[in-house]
Amino acid sequence: MPKDMMTTDTDTTIFTRRESEARSYCRGIPTVFTSASGSYMRGEDGREYIDFLAGCSSLNYGHNDPDMKAALVDHITNDGIAHGLDLHTTAKGEFLAAFEQHILKPRKMDHRVMFMGPTGANAVEAAMKMARKSTGRTNIIAFTNGFHGVTMGALAATGNGYHRGGAGMDASGVTRMPYDGYAEGLDSAALLDQMLSDASGGIDAPAAIMLETIQGEGGLNAASTEFVQKLADIAKRHGALLILDDIQAGCGRTGKFFSFEDMGVMPDLVPMAKSISGFGLPLAMVLVRPQYDIFGPAEHNGTFRGNTHAFVTARVAIGKFWSDKAFEAELAEKATLIETRLTELADMVPGAYLKGRGLMRGVDVGTGELAGAICARAFENGLIIETSGNEDQVVKVLAPLTTPVSLFNKGFDILMDAARDVLSTTKIAAE
Repeated sequence: MPKDMMTTDTDTTIFTRRESEARSYCRGIPTVFTSASGSYMRGEDGREYIDFLAGCSSLNYGHNDPDMKAALVDHITNDGIAHGLDLHTTAKGEFLAAFEQHILKPRKMDHRVMFMGPTGANAVEAAMKMARKSTGRTNIIAFTNGFHGVTMGALAATGNGYHRGGAGMDASGVTRMPYDGYAEGLDSAALLDQMLSDASGGIDAPAAIMLETIQGEGGLNAASTEFVQKLADIAKRHGALLILDDIQAGCGRTGKFFSFEDMGVMPDLVPMAKSISGFGLPLAMVLVRPQYDIFGPAEHNGTFRGNTHAFVTARVAIGKFWSDKAFEAELAEKATLIETRLTELADMVPGAYLKGRGLMRGVDVGTGELAGAICARAFENGLIIETSGNEDQVVKVLAPLTTPVSLFNKGFDILMDAARDVLSTTKIAAE
């Protein structure tokens, strides 16, 4: 997309003049937003847009959920703690109790919850450090097209060359292996096992094997259950910890609370962020098996470890959406709808195909130019949607999980019309 697509007076006078060139999403979504509710965002021009981006999966429950909003307003108006470092607060205690009751215990997870700075990258940093301290090793196995953040430790495990180039120096401590399906006919897990088992394989004994079960920024590559199970076994046999990064794929995005729930594995460490607050408020944490909870007091810390306001909304989200199976059943129906509608898009483009799993889906249309053009046209017609992949070639749907079926269909109608418009004027259509 063009480097700058700014159109409003406000944008021209302040954003382009004062905001860093590092800004990104706003370049392809050129409007100034003033309010949002549910699956809608509203611009200062009065237009409503259907949101199929959801804060890059930070708003799984939509914008300004009324129950979370009411709880937060009540907390603030009653002078509830706003900032508490890692002090005990009622808000944190209530969140932990809800998370234990509705998330951990039903899944037979004995993990403790560690809070750190409020970003996903910080959660990844903490997990990598815990694995290294627990094992006495330094090497981390990561995978092609993985994205774990852009701070230096997490960046070393991130595959994207553009982001890695922003470091200005070498990022070390990681061995990168092919992800599931990366090369046709290659059993990536078997290759890793063979190299680790060979004294001359050239890979230092790892502290951890870390991956996303679905590579959100990497193009919605979805690992098979067999692949994840093999990696869990390899990690155990070779004395490494298994880190499953559920920052983007967690909190219901794949249809279950965790993306790995139906895979028959129990990760040692689970970095979480994005939608864990339920309300788009910054909050991150790492779930850690008790035997690896080895940091001393404040050994990994942060001024904002534990956002009290986020604890308030996160507790409501857990109770509202995960205290029974009703929400999961609803997500299964919506996942089927998304697959059906995205199949329509894939059928329009020669060679295009579906990617992802659950409600974390998209279509690889072959080129970033085409995907970008489709998303730009969709935005012109009232749909916010973005791309992902190593060449931005995947049209990626990350709508709020609470989006009503009728609104899903309305958004997909806009997307299909956009694709038809773009294809009618491209070489692909002519062919």
